[in-house]
Amino acid sequence: MAQTPTTTTLSYVVGEEDTAAAVGSGTLPVLGTPRLLAWLEAATCAAVEPTLPAGSTSVGTRVQVDHLVASPVGAEVEVSASSSYVDGRLHRFTVSARHTGDGKVVAAGEITRVVVDAERFLARLR
Repeated sequence: MAQTPTTTTLSYVVGEEDTAAAVGSGTLPVLGTPRLLAWLEAATCAAVEPTLPAGSTSVGTRVQVDHLVASPVGAEVEVSASSSYVDGRLHRFTVSARHTGDGKVVAAGEITRVVVDAERFLARLR
């Protein structure tokens, strides 16, 4: 059975706690790449969530993102994840981020997640 492509969009406002200086990825008061990646991953999680069987979750396995434009504190950033490929447990998403004010593309790339049984996954760590 073919899966319907899923797109999820989330919006954030860059705060002081989101800056490169605050997250340890530089010294500038602009959106830090680690925070941007977390926002993009949150969109992929939200996109795959409705498809998950009971007791399952998804884990990130690959990230390829270009952070293209700086975003100052106060900027509103819209992040999107669109399902681009599904093969069993593997879900690949095209991700992007843009400023809602001027439409500038902040980031673009791809994130891959794999569906796992949460209990079995955690049991491997014990």
